[in-house]
Amino acid sequence: MSETPPNTLQYRFDGPEDAPVLILGPSLGTTWHMWDRQVPELTQQWRVLRFDLPGHGGAPAHPASSVGELTDRLLATLDQLRVQRFGYAGCAFGGAIGADLALRHPERLASLVLIAASPRFGTADEFRQRGVIVRTNGLDPIARTAPERWFTPGFAANQPAITEWAVQMVRTTDPGCYISACEALAAFDIRAELGSIGVPTLVLVGSEDQVTGPAEARTLVAGIPDARLAVVPGASHLAPVEQPAAVTDLLIRHFSTAWQTAVDTSTGQMAIVAAPVKPVLAPPPPVAPVAEIAPMAEQPVAGGRPDPYEAGLKVRREVLGDAHVDRALAAADDFSGEFQELITRYAWGEIWNRPGLDRRSRSCVTLTALVAGGHLDELAFHTRAALRNGLTPAEIKEVLLQAAVYCGVPAANSAFKVAQAVIREETTPQE
Repeated sequence: MSETPPNTLQYRFDGPEDAPVLILGPSLGTTWHMWDRQVPELTQQWRVLRFDLPGHGGAPAHPASSVGELTDRLLATLDQLRVQRFGYAGCAFGGAIGADLALRHPERLASLVLIAASPRFGTADEFRQRGVIVRTNGLDPIARTAPERWFTPGFAANQPAITEWAVQMVRTTDPGCYISACEALAAFDIRAELGSIGVPTLVLVGSEDQVTGPAEARTLVAGIPDARLAVVPGASHLAPVEQPAAVTDLLIRHFSTAWQTAVDTSTGQMAIVAAPVKPVLAPPPPVAPVAEIAPMAEQPVAGGRPDPYEAGLKVRREVLGDAHVDRALAAADDFSGEFQELITRYAWGEIWNRPGLDRRSRSCVTLTALVAGGHLDELAFHTRAALRNGLTPAEIKEVLLQAAVYCGVPAANSAFKVAQAVIREETTPQE
């Protein structure tokens, strides 16, 4: 296979060239081989396209910063292949791409299946923490724990070959691309947009999935107007691998009933059209109130510029983490509340949001300044922020050694103790 351009994805086709196209999207840490046991039956009716995420399965390591960017790369790949309309089934991360397709490019999508998916995958802190662990320890800790996240205990014990395959699949992924994918999932949140998904959707989940389980699936079904729920007994997160026959049967039934073929009178060829929408099985959404109090309009600050508070709050959360910011804001009262607003608006909305330095560089400057001032409490959470911003423990050590020369050995000695404790806590994989 030739080198994949940076704006496209590595893919493979199976099935008849004249059949309608069905796309299968992978989970984070997997390759297109997670769908191997679906392909023989699906290719009896469809031309199946599978793709790999960047840095997965030997795909070129061109990291993507968001789910939307991966959606755009998939569409660029399909445009090159002259595939205009298709069905799509995606597992976990692949499901996020499918939901993004349905929201931004519904004209391309005939039907959708979301497997082990969620409108928001865990919390941003969880995925950024995973990125810190991978940056420090490599992918081995994530790989070793993949089977317990992906499979039920009985399946993992009884299928050692598949269990080892799962471990090796994660272990051979490009770490930088894995970290970028974690960042993309940290920023993914479509809870407020589910009602705009208009394609026929099947939400499929393993009954034993502890990662994105039935509760997340029901949230999707409740929010998507034309969605149905299928729970696969005895399956965990990678249901297509653990219960291939059940998943294949559900895919065939959904895509067969959601599509129907028709003859394009201009060309005489078979074309795919969406079937009429069937009645929704889920209860209707609650009726919105006729009127409600509108949120206050954003107020400009002096000089006519927009208020940087919201931008500052976003950056503050991304750098320090939701949990830290939530605690700081919750502790604010009449005495300290205005101070919290000040640092959010000006430290984070103005300074940290300036384009002149990247966040890694700003973390280096901040750590040095905190060592010089002896602000050890702030040094602790800014060490965590530095790890989240991409500094490795070795790079933080270099910053502190530099500070020892210019800020003094006693200050650096205290700083090393604080930073060492934080780094141990943040980079130790959770067993």
